[in-house]
Amino acid sequence: MDYIIETLIGLYEQSGLTSISYKNVIMIFVACLFLFLAIKKDYEPLLLIPIAFGMLLVNLFPGIMAVPELGANGEVLSAGGLLHYFYIGDEYGIWPSLVFLGVGAMTDFGPLIANPKSFLLGAAAQAGIYSAYFGAILLGFSDGAAASISIIGGADGPTSIYLASKLAPELMGPIAVAAYSYMSLVPIIQPPVMKLLTTKEERKIKMEQLRPVSKLEKILFPIIVTIVVVLILPETAPLVGMLMLGNLFRESHVVHQLTDIASNALMYIVVILLGTSVGATTSAEAFLTPQTLKIVVLGLIAFVFGTASGVLFGKLMCKLSGGKVNPLIGSAGVSAVPMAARVSQKVGAEADPSNFLLMHAMGPNVAGVIGTAVAAGVFLATFGK
Repeated sequence: MDYIIETLIGLYEQSGLTSISYKNVIMIFVACLFLFLAIKKDYEPLLLIPIAFGMLLVNLFPGIMAVPELGANGEVLSAGGLLHYFYIGDEYGIWPSLVFLGVGAMTDFGPLIANPKSFLLGAAAQAGIYSAYFGAILLGFSDGAAASISIIGGADGPTSIYLASKLAPELMGPIAVAAYSYMSLVPIIQPPVMKLLTTKEERKIKMEQLRPVSKLEKILFPIIVTIVVVLILPETAPLVGMLMLGNLFRESHVVHQLTDIASNALMYIVVILLGTSVGATTSAEAFLTPQTLKIVVLGLIAFVFGTASGVLFGKLMCKLSGGKVNPLIGSAGVSAVPMAARVSQKVGAEADPSNFLLMHAMGPNVAGVIGTAVAAGVFLATFGK
């Protein structure tokens, strides 16, 4: 009997019950909430499920993110945790660049080519990034940290991770989680802002059908954008280069196997590795801090400000065009592709079920991807070592 009791006591002492804190319980609750939103409400489950499960794992077993321990002679004393090795891809900017490759292979730049004015809407929505930068400076963050936090305003997870890995690696976890969380919650955050700033009549505006875009235009676009952007901002090469390479796979129509792998198998494998490792940075001790709260609040304000800037610029274009531009497509100027464009379509269809804005919104949406990468390049050129 004593042996059984001693065994049970030993099992209890080795269990996670002895080390779990109330902060861990809070983070476990948040993880379960994210899983509920992803599974029950279908809020971008491809992103939210791996992030939430990584969050769950690290708060149940912190050792899953443990760094390897080496002895004095270089011998391995501890191999480290599984998700630590996933996280290395975040630190070196590997996963964000590969995500951009997949996004490029999945994206049709035709709407942007057909309506180059969409670039202006994508640029307008980047105002959220710069507002967040100045807000972070006012709250006492360094230039590099403020720049990294500001990219959250573009709702661009990969670019947020990439820039944070270069300028503020110590803040990469909270920045990445905030960025991906807001990307996932686009259907919740954007509609109230869009409806507040537009009238029902404006939301009903039907736009003219876009002109057909030739195959030659679609092939030249990624090549020309890469040359121009990388010559001006060389630091954008990993992101813009991979985005445009993926798009060239798609539009050339001669490498179907590469297009399929980049947009399907590779993309989803990388999302698993990136999502779980990002979620695993949210250990209670590292995440539940005043600094993290500032980052989350700044990110939300920046995202709302970026959405509002895009819509307001859309209203200006509507006025100047004599009512031919639906202001709702301006909200898609943030970098969350294609979620933001779908939200523009959804809100427009609520006002008029026969209204079809998706293709028009994809122009500002893909412009926002390029715009956010350019903003990151500007920050890297300014504050990078």
